[in-house]
Amino acid sequence: MSDLTSPHLPALRRSLDWEHITRFVTGAIMLIIALVIIVLPLYALLSQSFEDHQGNFIGLANFVSYAKDPILRQSMINSVWVASLTVALVVPLGFLYSYALTRSCMPLKGTFKGIALLPILAPSLLPAIALIYIFGNQGYLKPLMFGHTVYGPVGIIMAQVFHCLPFVVLIMTTALGTADARLYESAETLNTSRWRIFWTITFPGVRYGLINASFVVFTTAIVDFGIAKVIGGKFNMLAVDVYRQIIGQANFQMGAVIGVILLLPAVLTFVVERLTYKHQTSQLTSRAVMLQPKPSRLFDRLMLAVVVVLALPIVGIIGTAIFASFVTMWPYNLALTFSNFDFGAFDPGGWLSYWNSVEMAAWTALFGTVMAFCGAYLTEKHRKGSRVLLGYHIVAMVPLAVPGIVLGLGYVFFFNLPSNPLNVLYGTMAIMVMCTIGHYYTVPHLMALTALKQIDNEFEAASQALGVSFWTTLRRVTIPISIPAIIDIATFFFVNAMTTVAGVIFIYASTTKVASIAVVALNDTGDDGAACAMALMILYTSAGVKLLQVLITKVLLRSQQQWRANLREA
Repeated sequence: MSDLTSPHLPALRRSLDWEHITRFVTGAIMLIIALVIIVLPLYALLSQSFEDHQGNFIGLANFVSYAKDPILRQSMINSVWVASLTVALVVPLGFLYSYALTRSCMPLKGTFKGIALLPILAPSLLPAIALIYIFGNQGYLKPLMFGHTVYGPVGIIMAQVFHCLPFVVLIMTTALGTADARLYESAETLNTSRWRIFWTITFPGVRYGLINASFVVFTTAIVDFGIAKVIGGKFNMLAVDVYRQIIGQANFQMGAVIGVILLLPAVLTFVVERLTYKHQTSQLTSRAVMLQPKPSRLFDRLMLAVVVVLALPIVGIIGTAIFASFVTMWPYNLALTFSNFDFGAFDPGGWLSYWNSVEMAAWTALFGTVMAFCGAYLTEKHRKGSRVLLGYHIVAMVPLAVPGIVLGLGYVFFFNLPSNPLNVLYGTMAIMVMCTIGHYYTVPHLMALTALKQIDNEFEAASQALGVSFWTTLRRVTIPISIPAIIDIATFFFVNAMTTVAGVIFIYASTTKVASIAVVALNDTGDDGAACAMALMILYTSAGVKLLQVLITKVLLRSQQQWRANLREA
């Protein structure tokens, strides 16, 4: 106590006051940045939907015009039923795949899970282009279409199933992986059939996961731009209508109206996720026993067969894209060549688009990770009722309910205003980085919060009592412990920046065109081989970064375990 009443106490108080000011200022800066990259563009979008071409407020007149247009109205109907059918197909398939991975002792689980997650590493354009090679007019399996065309709802749904399966597998493997073995042991003791066990124990335990997966798939399918653009043909979808209204007709007001409509399913998904989160009960209590699947020769073989059947189309689509990228001219000259990777022969920019993607992804990973971690650190460790940090946390959750194409459209309306001092950023790499960070910000923010919650607050309390600055604790304790999470966040930003299409389709310039946009352009000009090659460069890069992440994380975890051991010994 004598130390705390010593003459050093005023200096300690001044230090704490200075730290409080620093935290407040940093939090305010984080809130301002979040408002600029997330909220203000959305406000500009909403404002534009209530204005006429001269910028005058006209209320709901634009929405009335939309409702009266039969073509646009049909696009909404098309989008809803295609998304609904995609949910009806991919959620049961994803559940079955996840069930096999978590509840059986089948071999090669890691390999099959990796195959299921491969579509995440590729832009949504890739399956659409590959399906054209498989079932298109010159496709090698065209007879299986029985006279129907792949261009339209059939092709869109097939590509969406490929694109959305990883989201269902990620959600359902988590839901199925947390089960109490005691419930199953009790049921088996009572000679309960497998079917009854499933409906009375398994299904109730994962129903919230199924609800979340369904809404995630519905939102993803209804707002996706790349698939509908490539393989949709004359079948109108909302996301493509936005593109046509803005790029084709320069009708910004109607584009804004469609953007607002596209917000609705995403907002609904967010609300449902919050409600299900509140009602969901813990599957694993402190007394629970983790369920471990028991070997069953017949069941394991059956599950292996199911997974193989479901994995084959994924491998087939990616394999077709790889083969097509090396073919001279499909289907007339199947000689293998590297000419499709000579992008300069198809696009004046050549390889510039690819390197722009790498640059954008690198800057997104760097600034996005710093922002997400610092914001989460202040929110979790130093909020203490601060309205600034509470406001920041609320804004950080907004992107979860905002499709990329909607946010990108908002950037057009906000940053393209001549009166906006930030107008100088329009058409630069900086605005694309900002939009990509804003689009994917919620998940890294939650990842950082989760990692920081695992670190006891006693570290900060002890540092404060000893007069150690919070940034010293951050640098020497918090960051070293959180390095695996930081690497995960950076990888998440990088991979999504490489694959994004809709988020940047409206804001790129000729000098900042990225690889995903180049795929769209190459497909539009009929250079599908080069489009496949460019899409696969995105896949190869994303896969390489994921592998690097796994290796670095293993090395760091090994050294961190040694650090923890030394700490315990000390």
